[in-house]
Amino acid sequence: MPVDRGYLLGQLRQSRRTAWNGMLNTINDLSPATAAQLLYFRRTGKYLNLKRPTDFNEKLQWLKIYWDDPLKAICADKYQVYHYVASQGCDHILNRLLAVYESPDEIIWDELPEKFALKCTHGCKYNIVTRNKHELDPEAVRQQLWQWMGERFGRKSLEPHYDRITPRIILEAYIETPSGLLPWDYKIFCFNGKAKLVEVCSEREQGLRVDFFDLDWNTLPISLEELRRDTPPEPPACLPEMLACAEKLAKPFPFVRVDLYDNEGTPMLGELTFTPNSSMSTRLNEEGLRYLGDLLTLPDAPLDDSSPSIPDAANRPLADKPLTNTPLTNTPLSDPSRSRQAGEG
Repeated sequence: MPVDRGYLLGQLRQSRRTAWNGMLNTINDLSPATAAQLLYFRRTGKYLNLKRPTDFNEKLQWLKIYWDDPLKAICADKYQVYHYVASQGCDHILNRLLAVYESPDEIIWDELPEKFALKCTHGCKYNIVTRNKHELDPEAVRQQLWQWMGERFGRKSLEPHYDRITPRIILEAYIETPSGLLPWDYKIFCFNGKAKLVEVCSEREQGLRVDFFDLDWNTLPISLEELRRDTPPEPPACLPEMLACAEKLAKPFPFVRVDLYDNEGTPMLGELTFTPNSSMSTRLNEEGLRYLGDLLTLPDAPLDDSSPSIPDAANRPLADKPLTNTPLTNTPLSDPSRSRQAGEG
């Protein structure tokens, strides 16, 4: 019987990944700083200076280890963030939350809308986004969701706030432009509660383009040159409202990126991101890493373990009654080109 070399190589790579992840997480349990330095060097080829962090990636790594505010977990949770945003008076920028599920088995496929976004709440890129549910295999969908629900996303890239999130599944309304395309992402970088610049992610269907602008919409040449558009995009008409909402949501944090869409002239929240690209960004050039690092002033001391206070609005119900809590079919695979509706990365 011939040996399938491709299969054997795949198994070998998987075994090596499993061994690496096991070793990294063992080290992380003993010394998060050492584990972060190992992973950082493996991903970027650079030494991570946590004693005197200077560039953007280094400062985000410092915050991840030494300023792990419990409120970050609430705001990174794709369900709980609805509560936080509402409590800050910004509920008008929320997408329609159609249902919340504790298990894939609660989803009733026949009752799902034709177009939808299913997202696991405890990580990134755990999304099934479709404009036509009949193109998906319901059983494959359920199996994929079960796999994601069993994963500890925070252990993959050492982002501990994700591991404090209760895994759930949310069903959101599908977002698209009038021409049926994915809307552009406007990622607002907020430092110590103030918006400072905007990253625009466009043309996902043809090939991702990334451009940066200051608040006066002057181009900032801080992304990799090959990612920039030949002609810079115009600012969205709702940019002032985007910036105002972003600063309201960013107020408690040394850094957060507020990801928004332009939904036909109205801002719509994608997510709040505290560790963009796992705090190992490869979209920024060296000048960009230094520039953003200079904008971020780190706290004078590590954060203590105090719990965050969430306003009363956090307790109000958010979703319509779930579509029904009875068995569904299993995990589907989404169209990768459309998985960005969650605003990841």
